[in-house]
Amino acid sequence: MNRRGFLASGAGLASATLFSHPLLERLAAVPRTLPSDRLYAADEEAYWATIRKQFLIPADEVYFNNGTCGSSPAPVLKAIFDGYNTTEMMADAHPEDYPIWGYGPWNEFRDPLAAFIGCDRDELALVRNATEANSYIANGFDMKPGEEVLMTDQEHEGGENGFLLKAKRYGIVVKKITLPRPVATPDQVLTLFNDAITPRTRMIFFSHITTATGVMLPAKQICALARSKGIVSAVDGAHVTGMVRLNVHDIGCDFYTSSPHKWLQAPKGSGYLYIRAGMEDRLWNTIVSSSWDDPKGGAYRFQQIGTSNVPALWGLRAAIEFANQIGMDKIEARHLAQNQYILDQMEKRGATNVTGTDPSLRAAIVSVNVPPIQRMPLENWMWTTHKIRIRGGEPSRLRLSTPYYLLRADMDRFLAAFDEYKAAHAA
Repeated sequence: MNRRGFLASGAGLASATLFSHPLLERLAAVPRTLPSDRLYAADEEAYWATIRKQFLIPADEVYFNNGTCGSSPAPVLKAIFDGYNTTEMMADAHPEDYPIWGYGPWNEFRDPLAAFIGCDRDELALVRNATEANSYIANGFDMKPGEEVLMTDQEHEGGENGFLLKAKRYGIVVKKITLPRPVATPDQVLTLFNDAITPRTRMIFFSHITTATGVMLPAKQICALARSKGIVSAVDGAHVTGMVRLNVHDIGCDFYTSSPHKWLQAPKGSGYLYIRAGMEDRLWNTIVSSSWDDPKGGAYRFQQIGTSNVPALWGLRAAIEFANQIGMDKIEARHLAQNQYILDQMEKRGATNVTGTDPSLRAAIVSVNVPPIQRMPLENWMWTTHKIRIRGGEPSRLRLSTPYYLLRADMDRFLAAFDEYKAAHAA
């Protein structure tokens, strides 16, 4: 069965497999089409409520944690099944072709991703997540003992630890600036970076949107600062793809990494490494295969990771199609509005913003402090009592992710539950 036929028929989803499963039945019940722009114009909340039906998250569950892991919508899951249906037949046109991710160029997947993030195909390597891509950068970029990589104190372990390993093994220096909580203005961040640069600084590595607090740093300005000083810029964009509109050429970075399984709702295990044209020979491979010593192919050699899961790439492509069908302008606007609503409501309840006071520094994650409430007992209570999933940090920080499919009624359920818990634990 070809892709079009497979996706068009809910019955085909079950009949194309050799087994039955509740997942297939749920996918078959999902609406076949997305709501119209007319509904969006007439009743925006009703529009997003219809979009919500594309996700398998149960209707009685409230999910506030896309910052860790997104839920793939039905078209993405169907594409993955379709990928297995096609690849497992081993019927490739050429007798030397096999469904092995880690050797082919896979331009049919790189092309739509390149268009989505604003770069050229040959600047992209398909990898499994931002951690893997960040490790390529940390391990592959030549630095001498005593030379510095400059980053913030809010980097994810999957970003900073590659450089800490390099520091332990080769004697480079990992230098961190301390971001205020909250950050007041973009200029405040630029000043911190500028003042920390020394003659030994070789790279500025930073999260476009930090995992710890969700602050969105002024990436374009930071990369311009690095360029003006002759310093390489590398951006951990794990949270950005699918959360806000992204154009890596406009940002002007040398390297960019991401995990589309978060906000693009792509399959888990699908990520990318962007290498600006002209920078190919600045990175050594740390996973090597046939093209490891051929930088003429651009970023391609960095996706030669050995046998991997090709249907995940089918899902990645479907996730891009899904976001494009909705429109990133709608998605970004929704994220910003959701973020502002939950922040306003939490501040009314005495919470303090630790993300950013300038709206340009926030997108779809906001972190707040809620002392004396302890985060982990609240997190456990929310899930076991109300089926509401949140996350945060010790002792009293809540990190609230507000994906576009999260409804206003869902947020109000969380707020009512928070009020209940706070009243019972005020002492």
